Amino acid sequence: MPKYNLEALWEAHCRFEFETRDVDATMATMIDAPYVNHIPTMTGGVGHDQLKRFYKYHFIGANPPDTKLVPVSRTVGTDSLVDEMLFSFTHTSEIDWMLPGVPPTGRKVEVPLVAIVQFRDGKLAHEHIYWDQASVLVQIVRGWTVCRFHGAHGGAPKGKANGAYKHGLYTAEAKEERRLLADLLRQARKAIAGLSE
Repeated sequence: MPKYNLEALWEAHCRFEFETRDVDATMATMIDAPYVNHIPTMTGGVGHDQLKRFYKYHFIGANPPDTKLVPVSRTVGTDSLVDEMLFSFTHTSEIDWMLPGVPPTGRKVEVPLVAIVQFRDGKLAHEHIYWDQASVLVQIVRGWTVCRFHGAHGGAPKGKANGAYKHGLYTAEAKEERRLLADLLRQARKAIAGLSE
């Protein structure tokens, strides 16, 4: 059984990062020489000074105002915690820890994120944060869409009124490919019929 309430420690840390946006309070939840690694982009910091600088200039102050974490699942051990959450924001400012070098697009992004957090003596020692960077980039490039064909029910119109309707079997490319295959099959049947004569 954990000696400290790891969930309460983690929730306080996240509150300071995303709600109060307080760098000093965030750092106070961590050991003297912590580290954070955002695995997909290899951003974060090692040691108190480097991590504090990262939090101040690249993370806590850089996240868009509507940034939200929605818990999905959590596993707590004796000195570690694994948190799965849905991370969402509107790309209204440069977020160089997640989208280095990408200027604001105004697009909505929603991505599953996993945090593996290690604790020592009642404080956070390190965080390894994972997310699917390709999913983030697709949403930034193409825009966030809700598609009824893939089971999302976010209020998108049905059928042709939905801009996402023309995909899969119904794209112009797919229709053209089927037309070309049908022509090829007709020609093959004709050639085969000519051989038997």
